[in-house]
Amino acid sequence: MIWLNLPGTKFGCGMAMCGACTVHMDGSPVRSCSTPIQIAEGKKITTIEGVESPAARAVKEAWTEIQVPQCGYCQSGQVMSAVALLEGNTNPSDDEIDAAMSGNICRCATYARIRKAIKSAAEQLG
Repeated sequence: MIWLNLPGTKFGCGMAMCGACTVHMDGSPVRSCSTPIQIAEGKKITTIEGVESPAARAVKEAWTEIQVPQCGYCQSGQVMSAVALLEGNTNPSDDEIDAAMSGNICRCATYARIRKAIKSAAEQLG
């Protein structure tokens, strides 16, 4: 997406298996690497650069406070999935967090911090 000057969404595996390319289409997380452009026609597409909502602000704040990223490559996809979860459920259980985040791979294995940040963001949304 560099040609659109939106470098936050990353190309990862190209097979919708890692989650690095997660964006929101009409508010739902989708993997941009495997979403045909025809499906996106007429839909609202939001990338990490444009995600703005109370849930997005809470997630970004929690991510910073808890220092979730290490290498950072997967983080835009992680954040987009976490925001989508909290926009639909402001008090998710561990199982609900795991289910919502299951399509996002973090090679640095910051999963415990990701879950902690989601719980912190949920508390902020209270």
